[in-house]
Amino acid sequence: MKLKLITFLMPALNEQAGIAATIGAIPLTHLFQAGYSVEILVVDGGSRDATVSLARKAGARVIASPRGYGTQYQCGFKEARGEFIVTGDSDGTYPFEDALRYIHALEQQKLDFVSVNRFAHMEQGAMPLVNKMGNRLLTLCTNVLFQLSLRDSQSGMWIIRRTVLSQLRAPSCGMSFSQELKIEAFTKVRSAELPGRYKVRLGETKLIKWKDGCTNMLHLFRKRLSF
Repeated sequence: MKLKLITFLMPALNEQAGIAATIGAIPLTHLFQAGYSVEILVVDGGSRDATVSLARKAGARVIASPRGYGTQYQCGFKEARGEFIVTGDSDGTYPFEDALRYIHALEQQKLDFVSVNRFAHMEQGAMPLVNKMGNRLLTLCTNVLFQLSLRDSQSGMWIIRRTVLSQLRAPSCGMSFSQELKIEAFTKVRSAELPGRYKVRLGETKLIKWKDGCTNMLHLFRKRLSF
């Protein structure tokens, strides 16, 4: 039986506190038993700690990229070999343990894109109140501007068929890449948002709350004007 290849893709920047645990959470045995092989791809944005060596030791292929959330994902999408791509941060927050469930949903429901709603089962302390409020506001604006019904427009865990990436125009280099990719996916290909877990971060956050929040809000209106 030919195994279907899944690429686990994660951007990284100084994530030595969480990178090994994040990779270790990928359920390799269960995926193999279900008929899948796995590629682990880490896109490093210039880490100055032990992120790269720890990722390689844990079994990942590491590629270098200019720094930037969107830029690193764009580089990663070009390098990914899998028929399916599962994304998530390198800090242990996203439930890679549940990847098989999402892959099954994608295939059984004949979907092209799945986004995981972090608010469905969020661990206590996993997200500060101000971040939650900002996320709710950004999600509301996204839904109003693009006539969607998302619950978490900023989630960074997605499951994507690699064949549809060429249909999704998401050139954002920074944190707004996440919301832009969802807007593209939910308006152009077969997409669904499924409930998921969100865990307490390992290591320090790279998010600059007010700067990134305001940038994302401005991006939404610019996207609407050019959509």
